[in-house]
Parts: sequence; structure tokens; C-alpha cells
Amino acid sequence: MRTASAALIASGLIAGGAVQAQEPAGAAVFKACQSCHSLDPAKTGMAGPHLYGLNGRVFGSAEGFDYSPAFKAAKAQGLSWDRERLLGYLADPDAVVPSGWMSPPAGLDAANRAALADYLLKQ
Repeated sequence: MRTASAALIASGLIAGGAVQAQEPAGAAVFKACQSCHSLDPAKTGMAGPHLYGLNGRVFGSAEGFDYSPAFKAAKAQGLSWDRERLLGYLADPDAVVPSGWMSPPAGLDAANRAALADYLLKQ
């Protein structure tokens, strides 16, 4: 009986590890972003806007967030998020939205930026 129980526990641990291994790389990278951003549109009061539904969303248009004048200007121009813009923004936010109030994410190499962009654009 102990052997069967041990085998079930071991298989559960292995299966649990497999589930964790299936987490998209971008989800792991996004954990560092969660101090300022959420994927929950109902979560308010954060330093940055929620990032749910980012793909194709017009800059500066998340309800309930007070955007910088630069983001408000980008919204007025009708600029929207796509992979190319998001990759550029993650590399150098001021190059895409000058004075947009976001600091460049620390320590993100090109692979991590790509994984994060792909993850966010699917949410």
C-alpha cells in the first residue's frame, strides 16, 4: 500500500512539474511586470494600465487609467498596439512614446521581449 501511495505522489509531482513547464515563457517574464500592470481590467489603482486585450488596442485607451499627455496624443492619432510597436516599446519606451512615463524594463533581452510581447498580445 505504501508503494502504491508513493507512486501516486511521485506521479502527481511529475505531472505537476509538467504543467509548470508548459507555462509560456512570456508568462514568466510578465511576473516582473505585475508590480505595475495587471491582466485584469477590473484591477485599478496600479502604476500602469491593465494589459488585457492589448492586441489592436488604441494607445492610452484602457478605461480608468490616467495616461500621460504623450499617450493621450498617441490615442488622438489612433495608434494601436501590434507586435512591432510592443517590441519597440519594451526595448525603449521613450522611442515609441516620448515622455510616456514608463521606464525601460530592466534586464530584458530580445528573446524575453519577444516572449513577453507574444504572451501579452494573446491575452
